[in-house]
Amino acid sequence: MSTNPRAGRWLVTGAAGMLGQDVLAVLKRARIEAVGLRRADLDITDPAAVRAAVEGFDVVVNCAAWTDVDGAETAEEAATAVNGTGVRLLAEACAAAHVRLLHVSTDYVLPGDASEPYGEDTATGPVNAYGRSKLVGEQAVTELLPQDGYVVRTAWLYGEHGPNFVATMLKLAAQRDTLDVVDDQHGQPTWSYALARRLVELGQAALKGWAMGGIYHGTASGRTTWMGLARETYRLSGLDPERIRPTTSEAFVRPAVRPAFSVLAHDRWDEAGMTPLADWRDQLAEALATPAFKALAGAARDGRAG
Repeated sequence: MSTNPRAGRWLVTGAAGMLGQDVLAVLKRARIEAVGLRRADLDITDPAAVRAAVEGFDVVVNCAAWTDVDGAETAEEAATAVNGTGVRLLAEACAAAHVRLLHVSTDYVLPGDASEPYGEDTATGPVNAYGRSKLVGEQAVTELLPQDGYVVRTAWLYGEHGPNFVATMLKLAAQRDTLDVVDDQHGQPTWSYALARRLVELGQAALKGWAMGGIYHGTASGRTTWMGLARETYRLSGLDPERIRPTTSEAFVRPAVRPAFSVLAHDRWDEAGMTPLADWRDQLAEALATPAFKALAGAARDGRAG
């Protein structure tokens, strides 16, 4: 397949993950030359390997990360090695090679105690080890790549490739009559493929000089709770949403504290000439129309465990 040379050459790290696979799919559809490296292909904590990997590319999209939020509580040093030190090595290599870096971060770098959407310049204050490890990576990108570094915070991701809340709710629908779901955590459910499209758009805008480096919020518009997401998933899938019953975070105590409020503002997109991502309900409807989610919904309606 021919590629678009004006779009540059792209490298995607963490290419085996849910988001990494979607970014590669979007790049392929756009006929942009891209290479995906999995964890087995590239250890981002290896300085020499990272320098060699980024050479010859125009854009790096870093989807590599330690994502075990609860596990980070007892392995913060290991989580920071990937989410912090590894990102610094990528930023250093990109700075030396004049490569633009799009780094995927998280709402967990924020304290989660607000009542209005967090702006891109809001003071950070992570409440768990995972958030602290991701903040180290953010700081490395903004410090080392003030012009060519793009930190894109996302939250509540779900998608076709890998475990996620939406898929879990559909699988459980085939096994249980009712489900108790937390209704006191507020956020923006974001389809990984929609985020992937936005990352590619941002990278293209960066190459053209239309988008300045800095922090962007890559989450869906609107807001809901985990219970709201579960009920809308059921409704759109032809299941009874009343099967989802509200409960509180106290009913599901986990090792890592979860932010109670993860709603992010999207003002920065205006500066790049882009509108914020679509409302979470529209994203969910589009996602549930894909073959993988349709199959899960069909099994749920038939009462078959996936």
